[in-house]
Amino acid sequence: SFHNINDDNIITTLRLHTGNLVNRSRLKKKCPGSPSEEVREESQKNLLSHYLTFPVEQGFPDTLDCSIPEATDAITPEERDEVKISAKLFLCESGQSAIRDAVEMACQTLAVSQLDSVIIAPPGTVEGDSQSLAHLQLAWEELETLVRKQKIAAIGTSDLDKELLEQLYNWAQVKPSSNQVNLASCCVMPPDLTAFAKEFDIQLLTHSDPKELMSTATFQEAMQEGASGLTATEWRLEWVLRYSVIVKSRGIIKSKGYLVSARRASP
Repeated sequence: SFHNINDDNIITTLRLHTGNLVNRSRLKKKCPGSPSEEVREESQKNLLSHYLTFPVEQGFPDTLDCSIPEATDAITPEERDEVKISAKLFLCESGQSAIRDAVEMACQTLAVSQLDSVIIAPPGTVEGDSQSLAHLQLAWEELETLVRKQKIAAIGTSDLDKELLEQLYNWAQVKPSSNQVNLASCCVMPPDLTAFAKEFDIQLLTHSDPKELMSTATFQEAMQEGASGLTATEWRLEWVLRYSVIVKSRGIIKSKGYLVSARRASP
């Protein structure tokens, strides 16, 4: 069934899948920009190609699925053991259901029952405040639940210093298996963090993601340009999940894409 978004007020959730960007950058023969540019450009394109009629997700009449139908990255059961699926979840707003929904959507998109690893980037703190254990606990508890349900094999963190990583490690029931460090903030890994990670078998990874991958304002802007006639200001970005499917034996990225979820604010 198809709905016209402009006439339909029952729709409260918008989901978007960019499809495999590895193939697309090969076709365009151009290097992708920053992660922020990449997710904004692809979101806009998907909205643009779908805005008049969206297929409404079966069983979810309130959810608009703006995925490109042919952009399937489904993994066959035969190749599942040969690949590693890792994801980084950027939460724009706190909420345990957002984590559950994001992991569920990633599993559905890739046709798998479990993700090998999920790294969490919690919503930004108030300007000037640093992250605290309390700020992480609700999200971490939800990740632990998903590990117990075998939806995720390993869970990790992003941008924690030694003190906070140690607090989380001591408190958590399912321990963090990795911690991402932003290379922009430190060219050399802090020695105390390196020593702690080594002692407790936590893998230190590097990343170059901005603090906020995409703001609600940027999303609304992409929406406005990609789907004229939409009341973009009614929509709030909930989360963005980036996944990578890596062929273990060769260490190459087979596919990479973004999943995006936004929710219409109650009037």
